[in-house]
Amino acid sequence: MRFPLATRGLPVWALGGFLLVAGVLPGCARRPVAQLAHAMPPAVLVPAAQAGIRDGRGRFREIMTAIMADHGALLPGDRPADGDGILWHLAGEPGPTGRPVPLGVSTAGIRLVLVPGLLAECVSESSLLFDDARPDVERYGYATTLVRTGGRLGSARNAAILHEVVAKLPENDTIVFVTHSKGAVDVLEALVSYPDLAARTAAVVSVAGVIEGSPLAETFSDGLLRFAESIPLSSCPPGEGTEALDSLKRSNRLRFLAEHKLPARVRYYSLAAFASREETSAILRPFYDILAKTDALNDGLVMASDAIIPGGTLLGYPNADHLAVAMPFTKKPSLLTAVISKNSYPRPALLEAIARYVEEDLGREKGREN
Repeated sequence: MRFPLATRGLPVWALGGFLLVAGVLPGCARRPVAQLAHAMPPAVLVPAAQAGIRDGRGRFREIMTAIMADHGALLPGDRPADGDGILWHLAGEPGPTGRPVPLGVSTAGIRLVLVPGLLAECVSESSLLFDDARPDVERYGYATTLVRTGGRLGSARNAAILHEVVAKLPENDTIVFVTHSKGAVDVLEALVSYPDLAARTAAVVSVAGVIEGSPLAETFSDGLLRFAESIPLSSCPPGEGTEALDSLKRSNRLRFLAEHKLPARVRYYSLAAFASREETSAILRPFYDILAKTDALNDGLVMASDAIIPGGTLLGYPNADHLAVAMPFTKKPSLLTAVISKNSYPRPALLEAIARYVEEDLGREKGREN
């Protein structure tokens, strides 16, 4: 189903605005309870420790704080690292380990493979994933590769793109996926679908990942979603039907986790962002309000409790909204950037802390094996 070409060239901010207005109007279609129930496997919200999740918050904060103190003032988005300034303190966070934090050039041969999320391809002229952070980590010896996945493709098709890209990377690289939003589930589907990719992958880091889906994907009617996904946008071709947003439905994500065992040899890490309403960009605030009716700890698109990979390591909770945590909208001023009003965050320090934490953790695991 395709709609008139009068919409051709419509900027993605207008697409988002259309969904926004339609989503908050009275009478927005609600899915029947039976339809949702039949699609949903049994699930329960439990404390992280009871879900087999290792708590790495104390050491991750220690690493990121050391980076900020050493050279954070020279990087974009510098801010005070004390209190909740960069990472929220949730109850039970371990204290610092007291171990030194190496800040020299890495020789571990790690390649950070950056995987963006929904619609990222559509806004690539204004923002690229961790674009302001890559020069810093490369200076410290970490190679980076940005994968151009389809902004409006489902996870299965993006999984094939990821498989193809990684197959062309140098064989000696230690592959660490750093994912944002829907990019996290694209990677998880790729690891399950392509055993050779899983064999090459050392770790996956999810930043604000839609691991267990988002209630927002269930909020809009199928007709509205089909319209939105079929709007011609020159920068990102549409997928089939509503495949991209279908990949984010909670029922689909929970069913994926229930039916597939993630490759055990890969290490998994999660950062679950959230911000106060006042520190959430204007474009995300109506979505924040919808989610806040269930959980105020959300980033404007994803609830923090849905952003953690089961059985992995929890690194922390960045004090940022869904866009600010990973996407710098500083490349080209536009109407889009005008409504992304809270985009400052120390993304370079965050990405470097991710690289250094994972390098240290992989080294400790290798030491235990030897």
